[in-house]
Amino acid sequence: MKIIGFIYDEGKTAMVLKGDSCLLNGRKPFFMPDWSQEIGVTNCIILRVSRLGKEIASKFASRYYDAVAPGADFIAMDIAREAKAAGTPWTKALAFDYSLAIGEYVPVSDEGIAVSGEWLMSPEEAIAAASKVMTIRQGDLIYIQAKQAPQRVEKEQVIHVEFDGQEKLYCKIK
Repeated sequence: MKIIGFIYDEGKTAMVLKGDSCLLNGRKPFFMPDWSQEIGVTNCIILRVSRLGKEIASKFASRYYDAVAPGADFIAMDIAREAKAAGTPWTKALAFDYSLAIGEYVPVSDEGIAVSGEWLMSPEEAIAAASKVMTIRQGDLIYIQAKQAPQRVEKEQVIHVEFDGQEKLYCKIK
């Protein structure tokens, strides 16, 4: 399984990859890593890929995912700044264990999560962009950040997303 992300980076959209150890689900808390002093979070939507595809045109991309979930993408902001200043990759700031909290999936036939909010791109644009670089497969996840800079999180803070009055994402910061 691949986790492909589209993130906001200084006014541009960037594509990143995360390993499956980055997933945090099941209402588990997010533990602040001891190697960073400044953790930020950005809202995102997560698409669950439902079929194999490569070089998918945007107009057909809706056929390639079957559900969406709310998400919270954590970033070590201090580590990212240091890596950018040094001109080195900043993977450690983005792809650390449990850095992507994932909520409960909602089928795409339902209205709401997939179309609400200010995202960097539409789900169809994200599927098309990812499939131009690599083959996407059933079970892969594609996440799209909101059009916002990361907001700093503090211990004991709770990230909570509801949809139609039902809780879809709950994550306590520890």
